[in-house]
Amino acid sequence: MVSALDLDLSPETVSSRRTPPRRLAILGATGSIGGSCAQVIAAAPGRFAVVSVAGGRDGAALARRAIELGADFAAIADPASYADLKAGLAGTGVEAAAGPEAVREAALREADLVVSAIVGAAGLEPTFAAVSAGRTVALANKETLVCAGAVIMETAARAGSLLLPLDSEHNALFQAIGSRDKDTIAVMTITASGGPFREWSAERIAAATPEQALAHPNWVMGPKVTIDSAGLMNKGLELIEAHFLFGVPPDRLDVVVHPQSIIHGFVTFADGSMIAGMASPDMRTPVAHCLAYPDRIASGVRSPDLAALGRLTFERADLERFPALGIAIDALRAGGGAPTALNAANEVAVAAFLDRRIGFSDIARLVDRTILAMSAAGELAPPSSVAQALAVHHMAGERTRGLLA
Repeated sequence: MVSALDLDLSPETVSSRRTPPRRLAILGATGSIGGSCAQVIAAAPGRFAVVSVAGGRDGAALARRAIELGADFAAIADPASYADLKAGLAGTGVEAAAGPEAVREAALREADLVVSAIVGAAGLEPTFAAVSAGRTVALANKETLVCAGAVIMETAARAGSLLLPLDSEHNALFQAIGSRDKDTIAVMTITASGGPFREWSAERIAAATPEQALAHPNWVMGPKVTIDSAGLMNKGLELIEAHFLFGVPPDRLDVVVHPQSIIHGFVTFADGSMIAGMASPDMRTPVAHCLAYPDRIASGVRSPDLAALGRLTFERADLERFPALGIAIDALRAGGGAPTALNAANEVAVAAFLDRRIGFSDIARLVDRTILAMSAAGELAPPSSVAQALAVHHMAGERTRGLLA
């Protein structure tokens, strides 16, 4: 398996891929990552030019973001939202289109960097298109690697595509590793804030409402990611992503709970030394790192004041109260189509919880039941293409919906 560490990440190689101003395609422009991108771009006038933006269902919001960023092309995934997008762009000269093919076109515009920030498996196909075309991709859509990690990394190596980790945890690990040999890595550790339920009992967690689960203590994120964070499922997805992105085996990946969210990830090397990636909990920091890589620009975020913080604390994740993390770890170890099924079942279950159809603890139970059923039926073979990964994803989603019914 090819990892990000096997690719040529030298500043000379990356610099040769771009010419000022750096041309950007932003997929998921209306989400929280898209908002962070807009802020970083605004703070660096003349440094970036946005060639395309893409969004999911909010045509009016995408039109506003396209105008704000001066984009040439805007694509909305949901055709039903095209009228709102078109109306919002009237008289601006910004080209508009709708549907999955339009989002794919946005990913394939002549850009020096494609920001992949579409939430869920919906981001897989346009991200794969950008990778296949040899684009440099700033990856915030963890589901792309969870669903089809081996396919994506092998395609990236073959096409000469550079993947820059935009998730705060993987970005911290990427910076901590530098140019060091991955074989010298003893353990890679990502941190979890613990979410809003870190000190809650299992009984109280089971009775949690969507409003309580969405009240994250440190981060401002979209609803799906925030629910994943509340149950620590997001850490399981991030472990799977790290496995593919860095080529590190499951037994050398770990999670610790770090409530202050200052250290986002750290690497322990064979000689016992440890290097940590530290930053305030603000996505503008990894966004700025990826948008300007290999240069450094101002993100608008203050670095942590360690003296004011006084102390940083760490604790083990409790798999009894947060079983979703254990289920994700088991899926990572099982390999094959298990991570793909995990992601699909989780997307359906989280949506059902937000719709108040199930309780919070039912999310992990539904995911577990789906994977067990598919494993027993022999439906979790390793996907050898994006099409196969999407087929497994569709099958798992249907099984989960069946369990809900």
